[in-house]
Amino acid sequence: MSKKFDVIVIGAGPGGYIAAIRAAQLGLQVACIDEWKNTDGGPAPGGTCTNVGCIPSKALLQSSEHFDHANHHFADHGISATGVKMDVAKMIARKDHVVKQNNDGILYLFKKNKVTFFHGRGAFAGNTDAGYVIQVSGATEESLTAQQIIVATGSNARALPGVPFDEVNILSNDGALRLGSVPKKLVLIGSGVIGLEMGSVWRRLGAEVTILEGLPTFLGAVDEQIAKEAKKSFDKQGLKIELGVKVGEIAHVKKGVTVNYTNDKGENLKLDADKLIVSIGRIPNTIGLNADAVGLQLDERGAIRVDNECKTNLPGVWAVGDVVRGPMLAHKAEEEGVAVAERIAGQHGHVNFNTIPWVIYTSPEIAWVGRTEQQLKADGVAYKSGSFPFLANGRARALGDTTGMVKFLADAHSDEILGVHMVGPQVSELIAEAVVAMEFKASAEDIARICHAHPSLSEATKEAALAVDKRTLNF
Repeated sequence: MSKKFDVIVIGAGPGGYIAAIRAAQLGLQVACIDEWKNTDGGPAPGGTCTNVGCIPSKALLQSSEHFDHANHHFADHGISATGVKMDVAKMIARKDHVVKQNNDGILYLFKKNKVTFFHGRGAFAGNTDAGYVIQVSGATEESLTAQQIIVATGSNARALPGVPFDEVNILSNDGALRLGSVPKKLVLIGSGVIGLEMGSVWRRLGAEVTILEGLPTFLGAVDEQIAKEAKKSFDKQGLKIELGVKVGEIAHVKKGVTVNYTNDKGENLKLDADKLIVSIGRIPNTIGLNADAVGLQLDERGAIRVDNECKTNLPGVWAVGDVVRGPMLAHKAEEEGVAVAERIAGQHGHVNFNTIPWVIYTSPEIAWVGRTEQQLKADGVAYKSGSFPFLANGRARALGDTTGMVKFLADAHSDEILGVHMVGPQVSELIAEAVVAMEFKASAEDIARICHAHPSLSEATKEAALAVDKRTLNF
């Protein structure tokens, strides 16, 4: 007999588990289905973000940054550290522990909010007068029914054509997070978020890292001035990034992988690597959802077609996160999950795509919100800009990290903030002020007039806002 609920959420990644919790808070009877497993076979909710994405990558970035500081920066502080070694197995174990804490935290939140969790794969089995039938395949078989379905099945790593992931020598983000030792030579294809973050981790630990990027520009989605500043820093660190390349044959060899490619000068080159990480984007995860059983429409990429409110072509069926249009960001999925739960409950959920922040957790960190200078030029928008370097910030000097800047873009007439772009220390945290300001349609003058604590990195934000009106005080 089918178990009945008000809402069934398929997927317990950031979009799914947040949607389930919010729907339960609003008084709905909710089920959430997810098939991720821990090493012991137990449930591991949290999706790609928690298990093989955002959370574990940040754990490894933190460990590798500590190692890098001990080897190269402690001496500046009068700290002598010799013979510093990295125990990769212990680093990976710590990462796994962090992941497990997040998995268990989500299970606790389900229990706290009275969300019924089913460990298995959810798929459409049909549509009846009582609602949509969802079949759960896992340790036990279950049949669930609800009038409202939220699909939050996320995305999978995109492989190169004809070059499948073996997670031994040719790695996705999953394998890149589980390396048992530091490869001597590491090649990454793709200089996006995953490529730069994973490249940074293993370079700090001693790998010789080369990143091959097909596009002729570095971080084309980032403000050009910020991208150039970041590239200069990565070059100085020894992270080799080749742009405008065309990847050719990739072959397994006795000691790893050989990558043939053509560079931007038309030269045919070959790289021998112990490991190859492919990070050329992600594809929506709709395989096994059995969308055809109910006529759920997918687009040419395999993503679920939705409108601005995340409604699909089927009444009562919604979709959020990586499996639909828009940026593949965990926090975007969360906001959509909350909005859909509220819409189901008769409220007016809201997501503002113009104020979704982006962050790359390298060193220096890169963060931005709103439009870039090149976008404003292309759209013919009259704007003013102002920037302030961390080199002139007292807290950055005390930290010993003065790389980068904060940059404001504001409307030339109204002074409304149109975009804020940062590269430097802890900008993943600083960007929140810009997001709040833009959500409330603040002007650059508003930020310039707000008192910021001294000494703090946030003063660079104030100074950049002052620079829009050509009146910085400390530069």
